[in-house]
Amino acid sequence: MNKQFLTLSLATLLSASCFAQVKPLVPNKDAMRFSKAINPADGFKHLSVLASDEYEGRETGTKGAWMAADYIRNYFKTIGLKGPVNGEYFQKIDLVNVTLKESHVTVNGQPKEYQKDYVLTPSLISDKGFTFSTDEIVFVGYAIKKDNYNDFAGTDIKGKVVMMFGSGDPTLKAGARIDRATYRAMLEERAKYFAANQVKAIIIIDPAVDRITENTKQAQNKGRVLVKSNSALEAQNAAPRIAISTALANDLFKSANTTVADVQKKITDNQAPASQILTIPFSASAAKAETAVRCENVLGYLEGSDPVLKKEVLVLTGHYDHIGLVNDPNATDKVNNGADDDGSGTTGVLLMAKAFVDAKKAGKGPKRSILFMTVVGEEKGLWGSDWYSEHPVFPVANTIADLNTDMIGRIGEEYLGKPDSANYIYSVGSKMLSSELHELNERVNATYTKMKLDYKYDDPKDPEQIYYRSDHYNFAKLGIPIIFFYDGMLQQDYHKPGDEVSKINFPLLAKRAQLTYYTAWELANQAKRPAVDMDGKGNAKK
Repeated sequence: MNKQFLTLSLATLLSASCFAQVKPLVPNKDAMRFSKAINPADGFKHLSVLASDEYEGRETGTKGAWMAADYIRNYFKTIGLKGPVNGEYFQKIDLVNVTLKESHVTVNGQPKEYQKDYVLTPSLISDKGFTFSTDEIVFVGYAIKKDNYNDFAGTDIKGKVVMMFGSGDPTLKAGARIDRATYRAMLEERAKYFAANQVKAIIIIDPAVDRITENTKQAQNKGRVLVKSNSALEAQNAAPRIAISTALANDLFKSANTTVADVQKKITDNQAPASQILTIPFSASAAKAETAVRCENVLGYLEGSDPVLKKEVLVLTGHYDHIGLVNDPNATDKVNNGADDDGSGTTGVLLMAKAFVDAKKAGKGPKRSILFMTVVGEEKGLWGSDWYSEHPVFPVANTIADLNTDMIGRIGEEYLGKPDSANYIYSVGSKMLSSELHELNERVNATYTKMKLDYKYDDPKDPEQIYYRSDHYNFAKLGIPIIFFYDGMLQQDYHKPGDEVSKINFPLLAKRAQLTYYTAWELANQAKRPAVDMDGKGNAKK
């Protein structure tokens, strides 16, 4: 699961389900028959490979991820799924490694040193690079505009080079924190303001430049792996950004007979901006280099049996990537195996694929088509599912739902030692877009698996913002109903080498995958697709 936090909206289902209060379905004997393919033994076989040390933590763009992709593709092919991408199983993603090709910064005609005085982020440099010079810099404090405080008041930044503090908010009381939604909105508003004023360049005072280590320098010099389309779009539409050390900032402030510390104190003490013009020659230039990196989602397609309904597609997802090797030469265990995150969900997709293929071979295949998709780059920022959302293999209008399994193999902290510890799953987002999908999942559970469905993470006050942190979200944002199944393990071994196969509860993994499978069975065979009757925030459409 991805660590990033995004904006959380309203949701309504906060309590755990009680299947005794839900009207069960009529059990489907065929569904039960073929569910036998979803079993602990086969789960162990898959996960023992995917989460082995040999796969080196499956970091996107590395050998381990390529090995995992090959394994999944070969399995899909072996059991009889079709490759839906022009006959292939890989949906290639335009991934590149971006490095700094060259850079120059001068102040008063004196050259400054990269990784000592300043740092650049190559991915934020446009394809053509940049070159600029100026004789004056507009200092805009913390670049904050809110309530009775406005760093931009009385300043003209149009077409100018601006300088700002990279973090902080002088209007907040000591120890106070701004919530993430408000902070994100502030950043977006600032970016729009800079763009509207055609700011020439942005100089950011960043104390992290003062503390840069040799390890950090080496990591920066190796470059950054990014999805080309996203990074290119961001770079082409943004002004050049240069992070500078406190020492270099003080050199610039000399022109105004002040220092970084004095300016910060003045702003804080007066609770008023100290924006001003610094008259000093400053010039900079930079260029980047890009190298293509292998990266792909792995797709397996099972065509539906109904001449009409087969045009509609149900998607079952799980991310096969993880975070790779430990960046510590002294570590005794150097592999972040990612057995639960998300080797378990990927294994669930493979088990479900086998169950549905077995059903089709026996003449009991689903009426609608099913796309089994293991995505890459989730840990980097939901890259693979975002790429699919922008380059769908099947029309979005024909995609009826996404069931996403991300971490389904362990017992989360809240359930350790409790009676429901081996019989629960967090169900996330089921009613955000479709009350019918939510009801169906409840009835499926009451009929077949009888697990405790915990809706804790639908709480709009959830500090972990779970709803936005896995691949289902990139379907939900398109208006496609989703359910995200998750075990809630956020502390034990999360993104650590201890997330190993030996700690997986395989009977529980299989049962959670069976819940997903039975829900998929109903979705793929019922007369109508789930209606989108909610507004995406868990509220009924008006």
